[in-house]
Amino acid sequence: MIDHMAIQVADVPASAAFYDRVLAPLGAQRTKEFGEFISFGTTGHTLWLVPATDDGPAREVHLAFAAPDRAAVDAFHAAAVEAGAESLHAPRLWPQYHESYYGAFVRDLDGNNVEAVCHTP
Repeated sequence: MIDHMAIQVADVPASAAFYDRVLAPLGAQRTKEFGEFISFGTTGHTLWLVPATDDGPAREVHLAFAAPDRAAVDAFHAAAVEAGAESLHAPRLWPQYHESYYGAFVRDLDGNNVEAVCHTP
């Protein structure tokens, strides 16, 4: 349903370095640099990082990235914490969502709630 999305970040190069590390375990990578904009994806340009346009406080966005398996969720969380993210929730099952929902949540450099999730056992 979603072709692409853009989130505003305070420091595009710093955020891009963060997403380089945390999206790699999920099979995603930097796909394009267009001026100050940088995109990530697995087959296209799904996530764009763009410079913030004002000095006001950022509004939190929740981003959930699909992981191919639970090991990728674990690797995402480890890479994010190593890259300086705040761990919101370590990898675990979330049975209140459904019996196989395995996810981990971190806070990125701009305060966004970033998740990796696997829906299979």
